[in-house]
Amino acid sequence: MEYRRITSIEDPLFKKMHQLMQNVFPPEEVLAFDLWKEPLEDPGIRVCVAVHEGEVVGATEYRYYEDLNVAMTDFTIIGQAGLGIGRFLAKKRLEDLQNWAAANGKQLYGMFAEIYDPYRVEHYEFGGIKPMDPYVRREVLSHLGYKRLDFPYVHPSWNNDGEAVTGLDLCFLPMDDSVNELPADLVVKFLKRYYSVLSNKPRDWYEMMEKLEAKNTIPLLPI
Repeated sequence: MEYRRITSIEDPLFKKMHQLMQNVFPPEEVLAFDLWKEPLEDPGIRVCVAVHEGEVVGATEYRYYEDLNVAMTDFTIIGQAGLGIGRFLAKKRLEDLQNWAAANGKQLYGMFAEIYDPYRVEHYEFGGIKPMDPYVRREVLSHLGYKRLDFPYVHPSWNNDGEAVTGLDLCFLPMDDSVNELPADLVVKFLKRYYSVLSNKPRDWYEMMEKLEAKNTIPLLPI
């Protein structure tokens, strides 16, 4: 299996990846094809695919914020069972991020991720691919060391239509497993930066941010 970075919508692998995303994710979670041009060319974002026998069988997008020394996993897609795609992507992504942080003169502090809560949202089928089932993914991410940030989380729809998307938790994978809370200002700075591309944010998101800004720390709880 190959780990390939995509930097252009003209790359034939990108068309295959975008189709895989549409097969797996709900429509409001998938950015339109043409809108991927800038993210793919952004040096601060990595979009990488797992290629098996010429086909895109998995993908992951992530980014690293040098000033905050944290990463964000935007998504991970496992397109087939039985190939070890999840472990392959997680291993390659972490290696890349640790090298990225080292080039910045730091040791990576940790990585954010949004995780569906199947106990609140059960209707997502994720293309019928069992490794993508929210119950399975949640348990896998727990085993990887992710912890849930203790606050009610909403995020703006990637359709930029002002709708609030619920049914997810914001989680964090600390590189030091003894870390059991995060500075609230780190979370606030991260969320403002991450969603700065969306101009039309819902009221629920602004209210959530106000509550976070009033806190000093945010506990990290088991998933």
